[in-house]
Amino acid sequence: MPCPQGGRDGDLALELHPASPAEASLDVARSKDPTGKVRWLRGDATALPAVGADLATMTGNVAQVFRTDADWAQALRGIHGALRPGGHLVFETRRPERRAWQEWSDAAPVSRDVPGVGPVEQRLEVTDVDLPFVSFRHTYRFLADGVVVTSDSTLRFRSRDEVESSLATNGYRVLDVRDAPDRPGREFVFVAQRSS
Repeated sequence: MPCPQGGRDGDLALELHPASPAEASLDVARSKDPTGKVRWLRGDATALPAVGADLATMTGNVAQVFRTDADWAQALRGIHGALRPGGHLVFETRRPERRAWQEWSDAAPVSRDVPGVGPVEQRLEVTDVDLPFVSFRHTYRFLADGVVVTSDSTLRFRSRDEVESSLATNGYRVLDVRDAPDRPGREFVFVAQRSS
């Protein structure tokens, strides 16, 4: 993905995950760059090399999986070290005041036909709310054979002030805080620049 305000040939983009992403996720990202102008690296935010990246992104509200201040700061420092001076960090995080977990509690099961697998039913259940933490469970039922897989997660909902303060403390200048264009009022989209 190119850096903001256009880009140059050979841009380096980093899509960051709390743990090393699956190679299949990177294959999807690479397929969206048919010219090969972006070099994609596999790894987590805490072990990034100093590659002089123009842009680092955290997508899918992944900023919320860093539950402790220490883990969040370590991720921000790792990204900082991988960016070139003046490089950008862009990510979104859910607005705590929007209380998204209340909608999750009311969500009906969703069924999808997965090629090569068959129909899969997904349920989402909120298991605990102890702000700023919200825990939930995804349950996947594979209807072809009855197999059930569960995934438990906990997210941290940080306020805008908390995020801006943590960015400043870890060497970033916040350039803008926007609405997600497809989810207005639900998320903060932070556009930050490496300032030191």
